[in-house]
Amino acid sequence: MKIGLESYLRRRARIKKDMGRGLLLFLGNAEVGMNYADNTYRFRQDSTFLYFFGLDNPDLAAVIDIDEDREIVFGDELTIDDIVWTGTMPTLRERACEYGIKDTRKMSELKAYLDSARQKGQPIHFLPPYRGDHRVWLWELLGIEPAAQPALASIPLIKAIVAQRNHKDLEEIRLIEESVDLSTEMHLAAYRAVRPGVYESQVAAAVEEVACRHGNALAFPTIATVQGQVLHNHGFIHQCKEGDIFLLDAGAETQSHYAGDLSSSMPVGSRFTERQELIYEIHLQSFYAAVDTLAVNVPFRDAHIAAATKICEGMKALGLMKGDPSEAAHIGAYALFFPCGLGHMVGLDVHNMENLGEQYVGYLEGEKKSTQFGFKSLRLARPLEPGFVFTVEPGIYFIPELMDKWEAEHQFTDFICYDKLQAWRDFTGLRNELNYAVMPDGKVKLLGTIRKPMSLEEVYAAKESV
Repeated sequence: MKIGLESYLRRRARIKKDMGRGLLLFLGNAEVGMNYADNTYRFRQDSTFLYFFGLDNPDLAAVIDIDEDREIVFGDELTIDDIVWTGTMPTLRERACEYGIKDTRKMSELKAYLDSARQKGQPIHFLPPYRGDHRVWLWELLGIEPAAQPALASIPLIKAIVAQRNHKDLEEIRLIEESVDLSTEMHLAAYRAVRPGVYESQVAAAVEEVACRHGNALAFPTIATVQGQVLHNHGFIHQCKEGDIFLLDAGAETQSHYAGDLSSSMPVGSRFTERQELIYEIHLQSFYAAVDTLAVNVPFRDAHIAAATKICEGMKALGLMKGDPSEAAHIGAYALFFPCGLGHMVGLDVHNMENLGEQYVGYLEGEKKSTQFGFKSLRLARPLEPGFVFTVEPGIYFIPELMDKWEAEHQFTDFICYDKLQAWRDFTGLRNELNYAVMPDGKVKLLGTIRKPMSLEEVYAAKESV
């Protein structure tokens, strides 16, 4: 399944309507060499370019000239050297026509077109670059030095794009659900692979093989580790042993390029230890407390606070915290155990449109993003709206370095029992993550037709089925 032609026509028509006038410049991505030019990383097209133009090939740019009512893709046709290297492919003109673009021109004509627009006094809108080659390209095309480009990127264009891409239609939600299902298969492969004696690298290989076997890619680098307190651990160097918690954060990007993003925590052996079960259950309570708040017009920040409050309640029951759990959550004491945000938007990017700025994607206009540890990592805080697709992923982490820092600074001593924490320094961490969508009718839907183990019973059943 892929996005249909009508969707691309509708998207470009709306961006023209929303922007009103001017010229919109979209830079596609190029291939990038890992260690020399012809040995490249996997090509991934810019997501905004994909969203409006659909073309999944390197070395392209496009303009939407609102004033002249033109939509143009710039790029070069294959040379015989290219054909020898890649084989025969459809022409740029043929590919562009599939997405409703009838005007294609050589890349060498792009600068002259932009120069003409500037001479006519047309505003040229571009997005903040996130790649070095784009910074150089903008410098060549518009004469704007790289250091100045972020400040001169078009805020109106950013806001107009966010207003579209934040709201998924049913076509997009179905594509994301396909990616979620494949991501779930990847996680089930981890249940089959995780056991005492194997290395993290072996589990990661089994997980990534699932995506590769289906002809798809990863939505982000896999996290597969028994050191779950390190939030983004990509090392794959540890050997799994009885008594460890294995944390997997992995997702697929299907050929539509929409992402899935799931996390799982499982025992390396057949069962968690008694202490691990206690923390896992507290974590599940925090997960479903967050899910229970999800509703149209309810700020996602409320779901974050609900999860944090449950974690504080659980930590208090274990003697690791004291005082009022709700107050501890609201002032940020929870972040010793839950230092990240509850979730983020998902779409063509696993952290959707993060290159355009979290303040535009996850926050309402004029809403200040916190700079406080814990709250500053909350990528999504705004009220939920139909079409939003997002993750829910609370976790509980025991990070010795963070414990030591906070204790030395006497942080939140009214809420944290530092003397009791010493016995938990080696616990590591755990989290689970699922993907949700607010449907057009306003109902919140858990995405995925395949069940990912969540409860202790489901986790143990998945381990026993191996």
